Amino acid sequence: MKLFSDTIQNLESGLRYSSVKNKVIAQNLANVDTPNYKAKDVSFKKQLEHAQHNFQAKLTNEKHIPFGRTGLEIQIKQKNGVTYNHNGNSVDLDKEMTELAENQIYYQALVERINGKFNSIKSVLNGGN
Repeated sequence: MKLFSDTIQNLESGLRYSSVKNKVIAQNLANVDTPNYKAKDVSFKKQLEHAQHNFQAKLTNEKHIPFGRTGLEIQIKQKNGVTYNHNGNSVDLDKEMTELAENQIYYQALVERINGKFNSIKSVLNGGN
């Protein structure tokens, strides 16, 4: 029997993704003036597939198709084929700042959701008080 549902693990994976994304954005911003630096990005698709990997459907008939399971990782990819600056640099400052703001909102939402889960558990342990 599990004490916690897969929700906590999924939220933890989301926080890990958000943390990696924040580090990559910070690295891009730190190298905004570095000649020939190619901006990097974190693959959200892999994170989404990871969440789907943990999704389990109830099979009520043997003819139902089961969901596949594959091991997935958060990937950091270099953005190739784009140059925004005359020195070969591909960091778009406005885009990076927008992604940073979005990532901070995403991270905060995950933290609030985890806090809600733990507060629910605390409430149950205290007898609903």
